[in-house]
Amino acid sequence: QVQLVESGGGLVQPGGSLRLSCASSKSVPSIGAMGWYRQAPGKQREFVATIFSGGNTNYADSVKGRFTISRNNAKNTVYLQMSGLKPEDTAVYYCYAAVAAMYVWGQGTQVTVSS
Repeated sequence: QVQLVESGGGLVQPGGSLRLSCASSKSVPSIGAMGWYRQAPGKQREFVATIFSGGNTNYADSVKGRFTISRNNAKNTVYLQMSGLKPEDTAVYYCYAAVAAMYVWGQGTQVTVSS
């Protein structure tokens, strides 16, 4: 069973940047897809970005042009570089891995965008 550990969340001012990391216990290239969801208070969890084993990426419309997902295969880590952050990006960000037709989730990391 793959285990995921997120890090990199915090408090940032509007317009600022943060980089989230998701360390996997399993080789990242062997995982079909990995990515990020987020959940704001009182809202459902929503898709943010994904990166497939072949390297293709996909983003939610709300973050296109501001967020970039990438991976370091040697470190078995997936990153989410976030820039141009807005208050509406405030949420708990969860890393996921699609393994054997199931989603495995990390514990989440809080991102707060506020002045």
